[in-house]
Amino acid sequence: MTDFWTGRRVLVTGGSGFLGSAVVARLHAAGAMDVIVPRSADTDLRDRAQTAELLAEVRPDLVIHLAAKVGGIGYNQVHPAELYLDNLLMGTYIVEEARAHGVAKTVLVGTVCSYPKEPPVPFHEESLWNGFPEETNAPYGIAKLAQLVHAQTAREQYGQNVIYLIPTNLYGPGDKFNPAVSHVIPALIKKCVEAVEAGAGHIELWGTGSASREFLYVDDAAEGIVLAAERYDDPDPVNLGTDHEVPIRELVVEIAAATGFTGEIRWDASKPDGQPRRRVDTSRARERFGFAATTAFAAGLERTVAWYLAHRTEAEARID
Repeated sequence: MTDFWTGRRVLVTGGSGFLGSAVVARLHAAGAMDVIVPRSADTDLRDRAQTAELLAEVRPDLVIHLAAKVGGIGYNQVHPAELYLDNLLMGTYIVEEARAHGVAKTVLVGTVCSYPKEPPVPFHEESLWNGFPEETNAPYGIAKLAQLVHAQTAREQYGQNVIYLIPTNLYGPGDKFNPAVSHVIPALIKKCVEAVEAGAGHIELWGTGSASREFLYVDDAAEGIVLAAERYDDPDPVNLGTDHEVPIRELVVEIAAATGFTGEIRWDASKPDGQPRRRVDTSRARERFGFAATTAFAAGLERTVAWYLAHRTEAEARID
């Protein structure tokens, strides 16, 4: 606990979601007692009037903007326009109404999907503008990247304190296992568990398995966001990650072992792999506000599988 959070009212959009729930828990652990979590059923952040009404009612000292529309590759291919517009509008209205209502600080959480398709690895924050994102991620990634421009220009013109964080792929308890929106780890866990239960001799997976990803445990991401909210006030974007890259073929083997699946793994190369590689440079977060991820991947994966097995109905129902 720190004195920073004493007496501060914090508004966390998306605070009931996967990452949001972890951030709210971390805020309470840090000493924040007045944390407000709006519900999407009550406030549509894509509507400026409703966003303004929320800020006027809550009068927060600090806003952490986590609300987003997200999905895996399949979802991205079917809903590109919604992913672009919904995320762009939510971020735009949060920044504008935070300024209009005198919010002292706003934390925007971007996405690793904003990086170009094949930047030098590890991804340095300076590479954000060096190319177009991977095609299936581009609408979401560009909408989020526009919020960085918004944050920096609002700081320059109005002196508004808006910081911008870029977490890499998240995983952990509370993740979404609904096939319509799930990302790679929950999708693979669900597929392997169901194969074990059905006695299936093989599973079929999208792509070639040649891509690689970096995975950040959700509680570590929450720690990084709360530390930045407390300690970081600069305009530069900051990566949050582990500096550890896992090839998808190796990831599948680890998940199969964690779930007890021993059958054959077949790859459908007609389906996309997504971005070829992902691993971010984490030095700026360490140097600017002292963040370093601490959860070993094997331990985080074990906890995620255990949570899914204990909460399957809830996990598979969630789409927000």
